[in-house]
Amino acid sequence: MENNTSLQQQLLEAGVHFGHLKKKWNPKMLPYIFAEKKGIHIIDLNKTVDYLQETAAAMKQIAKSGKKIMFVATKKQAKEIVTECAQRVNMPYATERWLGGMLTNFNTVRKSVKKMQSIEKMLNDGSAESLTKKEKLTLSRDKDKMEKVLGGIAQLGRLPAALFLVDIGHEHIALAEAKRLGITTFGMVDTNCDPNKVDFAIPSNDDATKSIAIITNYITAAIAEGLAERQASKDEDESDDSNNENEAKARRLEQEAQSEAGRGGRGRGAGAPAAGGPGGAPKRRVPGNRRPATGGPR
Repeated sequence: MENNTSLQQQLLEAGVHFGHLKKKWNPKMLPYIFAEKKGIHIIDLNKTVDYLQETAAAMKQIAKSGKKIMFVATKKQAKEIVTECAQRVNMPYATERWLGGMLTNFNTVRKSVKKMQSIEKMLNDGSAESLTKKEKLTLSRDKDKMEKVLGGIAQLGRLPAALFLVDIGHEHIALAEAKRLGITTFGMVDTNCDPNKVDFAIPSNDDATKSIAIITNYITAAIAEGLAERQASKDEDESDDSNNENEAKARRLEQEAQSEAGRGGRGRGAGAPAAGGPGGAPKRRVPGNRRPATGGPR
C-alpha cells in the first residue's frame, strides 16, 4: 500500500490529475472524475494508479512473450520523452507524424523502410561516390526525410502486438488502424476522450510534459522488467540444455564402459582358470557314458 501512496504522490506532483475544462468533457469519463475545481475536471488518482498498474502488468507480459509494443505520440510535448523511452527498451515508435496506413498498409511501408536502408547503405559504403554532388545531396535529403518518419519502425519486421498512445483523440488514425487489425491498444486518456475506445485506458493528463513523462517512464520500466525476465528464462533454458547434454554424455560413456567390461569377462569369472587346464578341476564323467568291462559280454 505504501508503494501505491508514493506513486499517487508522484502522480499528484506531476499534475496527472488535471483534466480539461468542464465544457470540453466526454460524459463517458464520468467514473474517472473525482471533482470539478474552477471549471476544470480533476481526475481521480486512485483510479489512475489502479489502471496504470494494470496496464503495466499487461505490457510486461507482452514484452516477456517477445512481442513488440509500438509507442505513438506525435504531440509536441510528448515526442522527445516517448522517443527516448521507446529506444531504451528497443521498441518501435512513431513520434514525428503518423503515416496513414502504417499498420493497415504495412507491406508498402516496409518497402519504403527498405528503400531508406538501401540509400543509407549506398551513402555509407562508398557506392554513391560515382554520383554527382547534386544527386548525392538529393539522396541524402530523401534519406533524412524518411528517417524522420520511418526511423522508429526501421527494425519492425511485422505488425506490433500492441500500441501505446499518448492522447487517443490526437492519435485517432493510429487507433482506428489498430482497431481494424485487432491490435491491443493502451492509451493515456484525458477527460475530453472516450475511454472505451482503447482496451486499456489510463485516466490522466495527456497535455503536461511532466504527466506524460511519469506515465511513460512507469510503463517503460514494466516493459524492461518483462524483457529482463525473458532473457533470464532464456539463459536458464540454455544452461539446462547444456546440463542435459553433459548428463547424456556421462550416461553414454558409462554404458560404453559397461559394455567393454562385459565383452572382456564373458564366459568365465574374472581371474578363474579354464576348466580342465593346469590347476583346473578334473572333468566329471557323465554317468551314462561308463566304459564296458573289458572282455566280458556287454
